Amino acid sequence: MMWVRASCSLEFNPPVATPFLLMLRPRSGMQQWVAREQYTLSPSVPAVEFTDPFGNLCQRLVSPAGPFAIRTSADIEAADAADSAPGAPFIEVQQLPCDTLPFLLPSRYCESDRFTEMAASLTCGYAPGYDQCTAIVNYIRDTLQYSPGTGQIISATEVNQNSHAVCRDMAHLGIALCRAISIPARMVVGYLHTLQPMDMHAWFEAYVGGRWYTFDPTQDNLQGARVAIAYGRDAADVAVYTQFGDPVDLVRMDVSVERLASPPA
Repeated sequence: MMWVRASCSLEFNPPVATPFLLMLRPRSGMQQWVAREQYTLSPSVPAVEFTDPFGNLCQRLVSPAGPFAIRTSADIEAADAADSAPGAPFIEVQQLPCDTLPFLLPSRYCESDRFTEMAASLTCGYAPGYDQCTAIVNYIRDTLQYSPGTGQIISATEVNQNSHAVCRDMAHLGIALCRAISIPARMVVGYLHTLQPMDMHAWFEAYVGGRWYTFDPTQDNLQGARVAIAYGRDAADVAVYTQFGDPVDLVRMDVSVERLASPPA
């Protein structure tokens, strides 16, 4: 385990008062413990927090017209590497926990029903479960060049036609392929301490062996502290901010993850 300070700063300049939905607060879980948080709105406006159907901590507010900034920081004890479990078995659908079932179905950006034959071919000869997920990740890593950055959100079928992809795209393809062989898979957005260049990051988790495991086609291994902020079926569920009304440009976004020498006082 290790302590990290994960921070995010978003700056906007909306011309009129604008409703926002934010998803920027990590919550404590099996591999992360949130010890301290700071959440600042400039200028200060009322905000209401709620928990969405996937357990994510969400904030809703209306920004004033003019410069508006959101700054968050959290000190978190996180695993210094995600767990792996080669050989972890496939769980029969009838034995899956009810809360995993939504992650078996096709979703807006993960059209798993279009990948049945491809997924079966890619995973042929691999032990059902974790090893099949590894085969899928290896295919994505070998086929697509990871190109950090931003861009229009595209679906798994579109990703599979390209030669390069951002982390979100690669997660979409991995999720669709896993679901196509009846393995629940969900998208995760958060921080990765070792990510270069630093930015918000996306990966996916698959439910095998009775729990969720991390898979990340953008990285050669699972080293580095990960801080999950949001879980969902695909990118539509896990946007760190959603703005409503006339489009408002993101003026600036800064993300940092630093290792702390000792636990926060």
